[in-house]
Amino acid sequence: MRQEIHTTTLQNVARGLLGTFMVVAGIGHFTFARQDFQAQVPDFVPLDKDTVVLLSGVVEIGLGLALLLLKGRNRVRMGLGLAVFYAAVFPGNIYQYTHHLSAFGLDTDAKRLGRLFFQPVLMGAALWSTGAWQALKKK
Repeated sequence: MRQEIHTTTLQNVARGLLGTFMVVAGIGHFTFARQDFQAQVPDFVPLDKDTVVLLSGVVEIGLGLALLLLKGRNRVRMGLGLAVFYAAVFPGNIYQYTHHLSAFGLDTDAKRLGRLFFQPVLMGAALWSTGAWQALKKK
C-alpha cells in the first residue's frame, strides 16, 4: 500500500496562496489583464492570441481550484501538473523578454529578465506545497 503524503502547515498556507494566485490570474485572463497576457503569447503559436489567453485562463482557474480543493495523491498529481504548466508557459516569458514587450509592469529588459528567474521558483513552490517533491524523492 502506498504511503500518504502529508504536508505541513507552512506547505498548506503556501498552497493556499498559490491556488488563490492562480484563480485570480485566471480571472485576469478574462478581465483586467487580458491584454497583458496577450503580450506573452509567442507569434509561433498557431492560434489567435486572445483565444490562447482565454483557454489558458480556464486552465489557470482549474489548476488554482484544484490546488485549493484536492487531497492526497490527487494533490501530488496537481503539483506535478502545475509545475508542468509553469514550464509550458515559460516560452511566453522568454518571448516577452526577447521582444522587449511591456506587460504586468515589466517595462524594462532588466525586469523582464528578472522574471525569467522567478518561473523556476513557482515550479518549486508547486512541487513543494503539494508534497509532490516529497513523493518524487520517495520513488
